[in-house]
Amino acid sequence: MAHKGVSLDKDTISCSICLDLLKDPVTTSCGHSYCMNCIQRHWDEEDEKKIYSCPQCRETFTPRPLVVKNTMLSDVVEELKKTGLQAAPADHCYAGAEDVACDVCTGRKLKALKSCLVCLVSYCDQHLQPHHNSSAFKKHKLVEPSKNLQENICSLHDEVMKMFCRTDQQCICYLCPVDEHKGHDTVSAAAERTERQKELEVSQQNIQQRIQDREKDMKLLQQEVEAINRSADKAVEDSGKIFTELIRLIEKRSSDVEQQVRSQQKTEVSRVKELQEKLEQEITELKREDAEMKKLSDTEDHTQFLQNFSSPTCLSGPIYFPAINPFCLRHFDKVLTAVSDTRDELQDVLNEEWTKVSLAVTEVDGLLSQDPKTRADFLQYSRQITLDSNTANTRLSLSEENRKVTFTVGQYYPSHPDRCTDRPQVLSRESLTGRCYWEVEKGEGGVSVVVAYKDNSTVNEIFGDNNKSWALGFYKNRYEFKHNKVQTPVSGYLSSRVGVYLDHRAGTLSFYSVSDTMTLLHRVQTTFTQPLYAGLYLHGPIGNIAQLCELK
Repeated sequence: MAHKGVSLDKDTISCSICLDLLKDPVTTSCGHSYCMNCIQRHWDEEDEKKIYSCPQCRETFTPRPLVVKNTMLSDVVEELKKTGLQAAPADHCYAGAEDVACDVCTGRKLKALKSCLVCLVSYCDQHLQPHHNSSAFKKHKLVEPSKNLQENICSLHDEVMKMFCRTDQQCICYLCPVDEHKGHDTVSAAAERTERQKELEVSQQNIQQRIQDREKDMKLLQQEVEAINRSADKAVEDSGKIFTELIRLIEKRSSDVEQQVRSQQKTEVSRVKELQEKLEQEITELKREDAEMKKLSDTEDHTQFLQNFSSPTCLSGPIYFPAINPFCLRHFDKVLTAVSDTRDELQDVLNEEWTKVSLAVTEVDGLLSQDPKTRADFLQYSRQITLDSNTANTRLSLSEENRKVTFTVGQYYPSHPDRCTDRPQVLSRESLTGRCYWEVEKGEGGVSVVVAYKDNSTVNEIFGDNNKSWALGFYKNRYEFKHNKVQTPVSGYLSSRVGVYLDHRAGTLSFYSVSDTMTLLHRVQTTFTQPLYAGLYLHGPIGNIAQLCELK
């Protein structure tokens, strides 16, 4: 039995399969110990081969060994548990379930530090040293540890795939062009990577630009939210003060009415009580004399009756007492009627004025999405737009800092996935979101002013022939709007300049004839789901021009 003071390496009593303290420990004939369940599961996986091995030293056994519990080792583990020894923590150098393991290590595998794309093997720090020290490995490509190295092997020829078939758009090995990919356009994987890297960089730039645009839009929207909140808070606060003043005025008037009524009540009650006292005195005197007269009436002696008889003094001089009017009991009803009339008049005024207040509140939303009216209003949303040479058709020549386009015989441009290869059209470099306004000046020939999404299906179809582009064509004698192959004649003042106003969030797109005044030609109401780009389509003749105007 182990003593509590003995220092023992935790790895000695840990299972190299589960890395935990041994449970029901068993020992193989080669001397290595495991949890009974762990070694049994390991050998279950080897049942098909009928050859069983030790996970640490790789010694093989035939037939499958019969193992029994190592009682002494089990007692040692239990005793050490009582002393506070817990499961051996997984060493950070050993490979866990989520790590890439070294392919060279035997027994308990260490974490791989690098993977070699030539050897197609992952190495720990120790087994990686020959790649650093030996010149034979210096040309090998080392990358971060990968579990997918076998995906680099050709399934047909069992060779490393170092080539790329552009025809079939897949990686191949050097033997594939002889058979399956014979006659195909093949290049080295490194060369294709270079081309794809350029595309990736362009895409990254576009994404970064879009992120910047979105962040600007977010700032504008946040500013709008803050402005709305400030305005709403001020309106609520100030209107609250006004209504509080009205309430205080009404409360004061209510207090004044109460005070006046109470004062008049006190006066009237005092007057009535004074009369009540006089009446009580008279009643008392009348009762006294009535009692004396009754006593005299009951006297049987005629002489005494005559000697004591006299007229009642209380009736000799009547006191002044006003007549009681029963309607005086409703005297204050006139006050209630007057207050009720005031209430009704005030309600009428409030109801009439409240309609104006409600309209003022609801008109806020209209102001937020209302199109500008004058050219000066439109110019507040003007955008500096330039044309993207990577989208220009070879029959279009760009000039004046890519703001002017000319219809030509032919123009050389390098290959680019965004290029309009079939039609004489071009898109802008800048994406358009939020509120934007720009103007286009045309030459002698016809021009289509366009707003469109940017993708291959858009640039290689005539603008307006799909549901991703909206085109207003303006010619010498007419206008025409086109979307999703539907052409709509447009009437309006003929001008050589067209203005375009876009409210991306509101889903509105408006085209205007620009002269001394702004004349609305056509308006679209929809929902835009992607960033938009300005575009131009030039009709003949050769030399026809169109230009994005510089707005000030």
